[in-house]
Amino acid sequence: MRAIAVSEFGATPALMNLPVPEPGPGEVLVKMVAAGLNPVDWKISDGMLKDAVDHAFPLIMGMDGAGVVEATGRGETSFRPGDQVYGQFFMAPRGLGSFAEYAIAAPGAAVAAMPAGMIYSQAAAVPTATMTALNMVEKAGVDEGHTVLVVGATGGVGQSAVQLAADRGAKVIATARGDMAEEMRRLGADEIVDHGRDADVNEQVLRAHSDGLDEIIDLVSDQPAVERLAGLLRPGGTYISSIWSVNPDKMAAQQLRGLNFDNEASPALLAEIASLIDASRLRVMVHDEVSMEDAPAAIARGRAGGSHGKTVIRL
Repeated sequence: MRAIAVSEFGATPALMNLPVPEPGPGEVLVKMVAAGLNPVDWKISDGMLKDAVDHAFPLIMGMDGAGVVEATGRGETSFRPGDQVYGQFFMAPRGLGSFAEYAIAAPGAAVAAMPAGMIYSQAAAVPTATMTALNMVEKAGVDEGHTVLVVGATGGVGQSAVQLAADRGAKVIATARGDMAEEMRRLGADEIVDHGRDADVNEQVLRAHSDGLDEIIDLVSDQPAVERLAGLLRPGGTYISSIWSVNPDKMAAQQLRGLNFDNEASPALLAEIASLIDASRLRVMVHDEVSMEDAPAAIARGRAGGSHGKTVIRL
């Protein structure tokens, strides 16, 4: 089968021919149709988890994907051949990932039936980004009547976070460049603030919200930027960072709740997301689709910060 893989940590991703994996007990073999790119994909291939889990090489990249169940291992009863599924398909110890024509779902992995009527390229864009967004919105305590700032709103996680916060009845402020402003409004943002190099986010927000914000969901800021943005929160407000830029003790001294986020993926969470999509309460935006041949270049663009929104590989 064809797959996008690396031969060692830090190697350039390449299109390779590798054996089709065999499903073991409780596992599911899926013929992949599409795979979604996430920043964690190249971070893992660079060695982010090398001290935490074993990795086999060649290591097929990719976590997210969607496809059709091809076969099941002994004892697997949740799925059967022909089922359309989406979710996470990464098994570092066996060198397996979602950027391949076939992938394995481990027992208990975050894999579920695809939302009804959804096409594979959209489903492949959902799992990690949208589970992250839903968990962050819940842990931040976003609720009806709250005012929340989403920093990094134009990425895959950010777009889902904007929608999910708005769905809960919150007033959502999204950071976005001018060319993305209208799209953010279509997704549910009430206000847009420019976060360009010369823009002052604090000044823009405080101009309209001098009494402060209830929550900040931050997907991009380093620690100095976080400490400045935290001044936008009213006492008792919550700041949650997906890249661990929060100092919880310093936040507590300012009467704020500071959280560094760890994602918790599960089949149940994917099923909940599928229900939101089926009910038209959550839209999936795919900004770019590429072939397997063009995938290494797309990965390089993402690594360099040269893309926004979700990119999907057609397998």
